Order: sequence, then C-alpha cells, then structure tokens
Amino acid sequence: MPIKIPELLPAYSVLESENIFVMSDRRAASQDIRPLRILILNLMPTKIVTETQLLRRLSNTPLQIEVDLLQTQSYRGKNTSADHLDTFYKTFPEVASKRYDGMIITGAPVEDMEFEDVKYWEELCTIMAWTRTHVYSVMHICWASQAALYFHYGVPKYPIPEKMFGIFRHRVLEPNEPLFRGFNDTFNAPHSRHTEIRREDIEKVPDLRILSESDEAGIYIVADQAGRRIFVTGHSEYDADTLAKEYFRDVDKGLPIAIPKNYFPGDDPTRAPEVTWRAHGTLLFTNWLNYYVYQGTPYDLEQLDQM
Repeated sequence: MPIKIPELLPAYSVLESENIFVMSDRRAASQDIRPLRILILNLMPTKIVTETQLLRRLSNTPLQIEVDLLQTQSYRGKNTSADHLDTFYKTFPEVASKRYDGMIITGAPVEDMEFEDVKYWEELCTIMAWTRTHVYSVMHICWASQAALYFHYGVPKYPIPEKMFGIFRHRVLEPNEPLFRGFNDTFNAPHSRHTEIRREDIEKVPDLRILSESDEAGIYIVADQAGRRIFVTGHSEYDADTLAKEYFRDVDKGLPIAIPKNYFPGDDPTRAPEVTWRAHGTLLFTNWLNYYVYQGTPYDLEQLDQM
C-alpha cells in the first residue's frame, strides 16, 4: 500500500524511481479510508537525506500512511534551505492539537553535549511529554533514544573512548517479540555515535525491556512494556553510502576518524560498501507499523488521551 507525501517533496521522485508506491495528496483524497498518521521530528542536519531514508523504510505498510514533517522552533537548522523547511515542515504549535498513530524522532549530532545544554532541549522535552497523550507509539533513533530514556526514565548516557562507527552484529533476545517477526536470530545494523546506554541502568527500570544487543555495540533496541515507546540506538534507516559520507567528511576536515568497522570490503575505503542491513531495516519499520501502530492504535485518535 502507498505512503502519502507531497508531490513536490524531493523524496517523492526518489522513491518513485525505486518503484516504491508513493501517492500524492490529490490521489489520496479520492480514497475513502483513514490513513495511519505518522509524525517525523527530524533533528538531523541533512534533513532531505534523512526524510527520504525514513520514508523509504515506511513504504511497506498495510494501509495508506499520511506523514507530517516536524522541525524544532527553538533551533533552525542551517544545512537545509529555508524554502524547503517552510514548504514541507511544521513546528510544534502547528501540530500540538493533533493526534498521531505513530511518531519517529531522529538522531542528532549533539551527543557530546549534556542533554540540558542542547539548544532545543526544553522544546524537545515539551514534545516528548506531549507524545504521552497525543501519539500511540513512538520510535526514537540513536541520540533521540538516549534523550527519551533520560527524559522518561532518568537513564543516563555515557561517553565511549572511541566512536561506535560501522556495521555490527546483533542478536534477538526475545524471539517471540512482534517487532522481530521474520528476523534471523542475528542481524546487522549500522551505528554512528559517541555515547552509550548501559544494561545495568535499563534493568533498574521495571517498565523497560532489552530486546536486542550486540557484543561489540552494546544495547540496540529497548521498549517499554506496552510497546508505546521504542528506543533504537543505531541507524537501521541508513543508505549504503551514509557511513562512507560521514567517514570522508571527517577525513577531509582532518578530524580523527577510524574506518567504519565491517563496512568497506577488506577495510578498503576505495571499495564500495556492501549492504548487509537493508532487509533488517525494512522489516524493523514494517513490524513497528504493523504490530505497534496499526494493530493497537484506536480508530478514533481522540481516544488516545484515555489510554
């Protein structure tokens, strides 16, 4: 089934060229069904790249999906044109009275800062508190997972000696968990971060479950007992060349950066990386939409604040 996005959004032509079923507002208006309403708070500096990655992952869904893109009002990114932001993005006051079946909050390149020192931290806290009554299920990615664990449960993050950077092997800890339907026992996923969360802190919170982890990359997926909050410490949405672009960007700037692990064949940056995480990434988002959003959300979203 299709994902509904504006026809002029750059992701539209990209996804259409990949034979992904996207639908314009005009065509969707002729269909008499209630689409799943998904809100994406995009905190990444390369917003067009990130929105395309996420929309690609959301495309394999049981129902029509209607997506709103959200930016922070207290901090406006400098790497995306003002015209694009003004055309396609909303700010929180514009969506505060709405309710959504699901929401994704992306990572952000602010890991080395204390949470309270991030310019938009107060606004993010307001949004995360709002999700408790206005969104059925929220998926948090990378830094956003750390921020949400800290905000909702007081779970701290810790700096790590070397950037967790590359493709890492993970294992499923709860095979019967709907989020992992169709998964192999082990699977690959990208990471790109300077901080971590720790098992001992998660285990202190009765409402949290550790669903997946890696011997090298640590905790990967955490969820609350009800599946209303999902925390993913990696980047299953990444494209084939995303880590390469990060690596060469830092090399060009003269910054200390190691070759991403298990990424370039033979650790040779002149060779094209081989994608080993795409199926996992697609299935992760599909299962979240199917089992945590579509199967659980009320038809009348006005009932969310009663749940």
